[in-house]
Amino acid sequence: MNPLRIVFMGTPDIAVPTLASLIQSKHHVVGVFCQPDKPKGRGNKLQMPPTKELALQYDIPVYQPQSLRNEEAERLLETLAPDIVVVIAYGKILPPWLIHQPPLGCINLHASLLPKFRGAAPIQYAILHEEAETGMTIMHMDEGLDTGDIICMERIPVTEEDTSGTIFETLSHLGAEMIVPVLAGLQDGSLGRTPQNHEEAIETGKITKEMGLLDFAESAHVLAAKIRAFNPSPGCFTFFEGKRIKFWHAKVDHESMYAPENLKNTCGYPKEGSVVGIDKESFSIFTRQGVLRVTEVQPENKKRMSAGDFVRGHQLQLGAYFGNE
Repeated sequence: MNPLRIVFMGTPDIAVPTLASLIQSKHHVVGVFCQPDKPKGRGNKLQMPPTKELALQYDIPVYQPQSLRNEEAERLLETLAPDIVVVIAYGKILPPWLIHQPPLGCINLHASLLPKFRGAAPIQYAILHEEAETGMTIMHMDEGLDTGDIICMERIPVTEEDTSGTIFETLSHLGAEMIVPVLAGLQDGSLGRTPQNHEEAIETGKITKEMGLLDFAESAHVLAAKIRAFNPSPGCFTFFEGKRIKFWHAKVDHESMYAPENLKNTCGYPKEGSVVGIDKESFSIFTRQGVLRVTEVQPENKKRMSAGDFVRGHQLQLGAYFGNE
């Protein structure tokens, strides 16, 4: 089989291993499309997307159009003449003309087990929904959002230790392993396509910083999942003594005397958000249902630290309160 001419569209870190796999294959990456450089850090210096950095190392042309919905973009793609377009976390919706232009079409690597968790934040929502597994799906693109026919998918377990960061890393390398065999299967016609069951679809929206606010009127179970889902970005936060504090790692504390399974009566409940346990490594907070054991925090304008160091540095006492009041 002849090498394919590939246009790659992807922007963030999760796309880098797949791009690297394509570069190292027999195929030819004739162009990389990614989002424009963006200012970052205190100095607001422009920073290149990770995929652009990799492409430039191999002298691959990089394109960062503000829009693909114009004649200039159409002429550019016609000039590049790709056999296939490979998309992963590009950040733009492809116009219909582009989806139908390449002979082998456009394929997308999506970080979920479709049709679950379509959209912008599949990894975070898999954790928020407390899924036992997630994975990477490669699909043919159509004019909907993550609605195309499935080519293949690979599954991974989700453990209580996993954060969005750890799953992100695992799936980025999984996609890189999947892509070259999929291209071979598309070339020789050995891969079929499976329509999605749209009735089972779960849509996800963009994650915002405001969504990271912790409400201790929710259960410890929900809060622990939320903290894992929003680690490393945007992070979960609450307030202590009027200042914002981020919680980076926490679990349900089943050993606390205030854990539901340990309560012997229905009176004397602490206030939601109050500290009900302290040890050398953590502190525990009472919630609407259960107790949350916090092990890593980040006070306002300070670096991340163990919860034990926070306890000692602030002389945290039982009954101390975390929340908006």
